[in-house]
Amino acid sequence: MASPVRWILWTLCVCFAALQNAALRVAMRESSLEAVRGDSVLLPCSFFTSSDFSRLNVIWTLAPFSSPGSPVQVIVYDHGQVIKNPSLIGRVDFTGLPFSADIMLNETRVSDGGIYRCMVNNPPDTADPGVGELLLSVLEPPSLPVCDWDGAIDVGGSVRLSCSVEEGVPIPEIRWEKVSPVEISLPVNMEGELSGSVQIVNVSSQTSGLYRCSATNVLGTENCYVNLAIYNSEAAPGGPSGVLPGVLLTLVMALVLLALLVIILWLHRTGQDGRSRRRRRRGDRKAEEEECYNEIRYTPSLMKRSFV
Repeated sequence: MASPVRWILWTLCVCFAALQNAALRVAMRESSLEAVRGDSVLLPCSFFTSSDFSRLNVIWTLAPFSSPGSPVQVIVYDHGQVIKNPSLIGRVDFTGLPFSADIMLNETRVSDGGIYRCMVNNPPDTADPGVGELLLSVLEPPSLPVCDWDGAIDVGGSVRLSCSVEEGVPIPEIRWEKVSPVEISLPVNMEGELSGSVQIVNVSSQTSGLYRCSATNVLGTENCYVNLAIYNSEAAPGGPSGVLPGVLLTLVMALVLLALLVIILWLHRTGQDGRSRRRRRRGDRKAEEEECYNEIRYTPSLMKRSFV
């Protein structure tokens, strides 16, 4: 008879101890989340307790990807008061207290990415384990890449095409392609995570064309372009060595044409002045002849009147 009693008492003690040890339990409904920069995201944290909430304490911390060894407090609930990180005021808040420790993070930034820890205490309950972890990744599309080139654009020279992008999560993939006159994929030499280049040696006229650099991740693609023109300096007067003679020849021809135009205008003006002077002389002679004629015409009558 004593044996069954002892077994019942032992079972009750074990159950009571198990209830005591599991009185406070924290559960993360998600182990990892992704959000697009600028969006809002709910970070879930559930807890189970047998005590009231008068002494409830909730602490959220963040270990950023940029400095995982230096976690910072995000938001705290302690005895009915909410305390927020000054840099997150207006962007973070609890959504379900006191029944859950969920928080809402608004206007997400890339710097918000990292490991979040939700720690719950509610004395006199003991926590087992009392801490939950969640990994948050904030995604952003690639920024507009910047294309550039350097090197010798003479036939037989070497040209380097470079492309770099400032932002993008996940890290954008850099690709170089020749898109005109024919489409050709080019091998890329990565220079860090956000920059890639292409080296083209022994260039020829066939190297000329339009080249495109693409930066791509899961959120989209951005492009930049380089228009490359290869010159034959020995055969083409427009090449680098023929630019100065060409410019001088153009200037000389322009000066000659200007001089001819001035001479033509001067000759034209001189001819007009000569014709005007001849017209004026003919007019003067005609006036003199008419005056002489009038004197001869009227003189006899005057003489006749004087004799009468």
